[in-house]
Amino acid sequence: MHTRRAALAAAVAAVLAGAIMLAGCGKSQAPQQGQAPTVSFVTVGTDSVTLTTELAGRTVPCRTAEIRPQVNGIILKRLFTEGADVVEGQPLYQIDPERYQADLDNAQAALARAEANRTAMTLRQKRAEELLPSRAVSQQDYDDAVAGLQAAEAEVSALKAQVRGARINLERTTVRAPIGGRIGRSLVTEGAVVIAYQPGMLAVIHQVDPIYVDMPQSAAEMLRLKRRLAEGSLHAHQASGGNVRIVLQDGTAYPRQGTVVSQDLAVDPTTGSVVLRAEVPNPDGDLLPDMFVRGIVIEGVDRAAVMVPQQAVQRNARGEPYAWIVDGDNLAQVRTLTVDRTVGDRWLVTAGLVPGDRLVVEGLQFLRQPGAPVQAQPYVAPAPAEASAAGAANQNPSH
Repeated sequence: MHTRRAALAAAVAAVLAGAIMLAGCGKSQAPQQGQAPTVSFVTVGTDSVTLTTELAGRTVPCRTAEIRPQVNGIILKRLFTEGADVVEGQPLYQIDPERYQADLDNAQAALARAEANRTAMTLRQKRAEELLPSRAVSQQDYDDAVAGLQAAEAEVSALKAQVRGARINLERTTVRAPIGGRIGRSLVTEGAVVIAYQPGMLAVIHQVDPIYVDMPQSAAEMLRLKRRLAEGSLHAHQASGGNVRIVLQDGTAYPRQGTVVSQDLAVDPTTGSVVLRAEVPNPDGDLLPDMFVRGIVIEGVDRAAVMVPQQAVQRNARGEPYAWIVDGDNLAQVRTLTVDRTVGDRWLVTAGLVPGDRLVVEGLQFLRQPGAPVQAQPYVAPAPAEASAAGAANQNPSH
């Protein structure tokens, strides 16, 4: 048994040694005594890169209606299904209408009496007007008839207003949806006593298609973005479909893109941020109000971005980024960099490198002092087979 295990261990060691040798093919080798080290470089160029920033966000309904009664009474019926979609004007609750029907009937009866009185006063005024030239009635009687008719007309107008008010109150016993959207659970049940314009809500309607996503952004970042756009180093993103991608809480990407539609006019003094608001289509209702999401906002396109491999950028004791280059005399030189962000597996460098620089990406461990001579060769990316062998060599064998 021990002999078999020893043989297996020897075989694994041989395979690993061969994989390591294969992975090392084509890499920079340690220099011999008195020999300039060999380094591999890439030539710095420019790329067109779409820059994005990731912000935490929260979904907000584009419209919200809090349902409250406009008349006093007792809830007789709930006329909707909780959690369902409702349309504008749809009946939601029925308040007991009997009292308001009686008020309307009473107002209509009073109006009928007033209209009958107005008819009588109209006939009286006409007779007085006909008899006035023959002095069959006095001027005072005629004036009284005119004034009586005017009073009767005013009473009719007042009672018409009462009838209109009574009819409005009767109509308000049916509580209707002021907007279309998705209604939540009912906060009252049948038999509940409600008061006109009470603080407590009966239900809430959210309009969630489209839905807003509010994303706080640093005011400093906003100013930096505006400055780069104004300088022309960054160009506005021109594409259909929106400039915001949404990532859900579980890490999945939301299938529809949104568009930034507004920005706060003031900075929050406690956080130093402004809120960007994106409008996102939500036809299936997957995004619910008050969900926490992440928004990937497309800032713009840098058409001359200097992008370098991450392994070429190092940091000194103060945390400042730097890189080694090979000058025209094949001497290694240090460049202090200003980096903006990582994009994939590369750094976006905004200062310190220019197109045409030969940037060292391999053999960095051999460089100690600026001005040292080196043997520079173009960097050759490992073939897929070599990369696989190197990856296998770095794995621990399991039994």
